[in-house]
Formats: sequence, C-alpha cells, structure tokens
Amino acid sequence: MTAVGADGLDAIRTDPSRAVLGFDFDGTLAPIVDDPAAARAHPGAAPALARLAPRVGALAIITGRPARVAVEYGGFEGVDGLVVLGQYGLERWESGMLTEPDPPPGIAEARAKLPGVLEAAGAPPGTFVEDKAHALVVHTRRCAEPQVALDRLRSIIAALAERTGLAVEPGRYVLELRPPGVDKGRALRSLADAFAEKRGAPPSAVLFAGDDLGDLAAFDAVDALRAEGVPGVAVCSGSNEVTELADRADLVVDGPDGVVELLGTLLDG
Repeated sequence: MTAVGADGLDAIRTDPSRAVLGFDFDGTLAPIVDDPAAARAHPGAAPALARLAPRVGALAIITGRPARVAVEYGGFEGVDGLVVLGQYGLERWESGMLTEPDPPPGIAEARAKLPGVLEAAGAPPGTFVEDKAHALVVHTRRCAEPQVALDRLRSIIAALAERTGLAVEPGRYVLELRPPGVDKGRALRSLADAFAEKRGAPPSAVLFAGDDLGDLAAFDAVDALRAEGVPGVAVCSGSNEVTELADRADLVVDGPDGVVELLGTLLDG
C-alpha cells in the first residue's frame, strides 16, 4: 500500500458519506472466463455493494460491458443506489432505468467490414467477435497462442478503426473498436464532478478498482483528483496477464476474491 493510498482509505473511512467509489466489472468483480457470455460476478460482490451503497456518496460500476449486461451478470438489479456506467460511460443504468445514445455510424461500417478484415489477416482458429452494439470486441483468448494472435491482428484492426473513425482499446487478449472520446477516466471524473455539483463540495475521497489496460484512464483520473486535493486510491485486481496496473496501483489485491474482501472491510477497518 502506498502512503497516498493509505491516506485515501483513511479519508473514505473517516467520511464515507462523501466518498466516490468506482469498480470495473470483468476481472475485478467477476472472474475472467473464455466466453464473455458466461461471466458472472463473484457471489459476494452484490451483497457487499448493497451494504456499501447507502453508506457512501456515490457507488458505480464503470465497465466496457453494456450496462444492462453488467447488471444482469452481476446480479445488481436490487442494489439500491448503485449506478452502472456501461460502454465506458456511454450508457447509464440507475434504479432500473437505462439511458443510452444511438451507436455511431462507424460501428455499423466496422461491423460490416470486420469479418473480411479478420479473414484477410489470417485470424487464427478461436478468434471471435463480441458485438456490444456500441462497440465491437475481437477476442483471441480461445486461440492456441492468444498473444501471438492478438499481435498479428493489432495493426489491421487499428487500420479499420482509423477508416471508420473509431478508437482501439487493447486489453486482456482483446482489441475493442469503440467510439472515440469515451474512457473510464472520463466516466469516473464525471461521477466525481456530478457529486461535487450536487453537494456543493468535492468528494472526501475517490477510489477506483480495475484489472486491465482500459482501467489506466481511471487511475489517471484518481491521480488528477489527488492533485486537486481529493484523497484517492487506485486498486489493482491482480493477474498474471496485465502488469501495468500493478505498477501504477496504490494497492494490489488477489483478483475478484481480493476485491470482494476489500469491499467487505472498506468501512470496517
């Protein structure tokens, strides 16, 4: 635990009613699995979040998943006070209500071209595409050599993104094509800013927990808020697939088990 991270945890425990907490879903609250449709939250996640929600200023899941999917796979329907920001903040689910924009035109174009692009690139057996409506995700986890397959596809997926006006988000054996200008850092910052506007004062502290490269933007937001005087904690849900987050984190825990344990002890010392 870093010294500034310990200060952030102390601030959360001292004034939880003004703390803003954000959590990634896959790899953080839910174990990573070969089939994204088979992912489910750790069985302790929803109960722990339900316990935290009425005690903190704001509690959110910030995920690349569609918000409704994260709610369903997490079992979060009955967690009062929880906000789910899906598709990197494009969607917002709260109290059973979902707000979302129309998908950008580039997604439809990329959807039509992606099969041909993968075939031309010689995508290995096991490569598959997850269609999230607002984004398209190329997975290589099922390939015989997932990292080799990912590296083979990286440049051609980047070229498709450029032609269609999309951004590429790399992750744990994935390359995601999504609208530019959205990321988990902006989503976390918007949550903190909305809290400050509503309460007339900044949060007492901010925490974000994640496991993958897309979560680095949220770590950046924690750093920026700390620079403005808001104590913060960046938590890494550790794995042997991504080391960059552990290098940046204030606290590294043992995957979703460790995250749920942290949730259980967050306000109780």
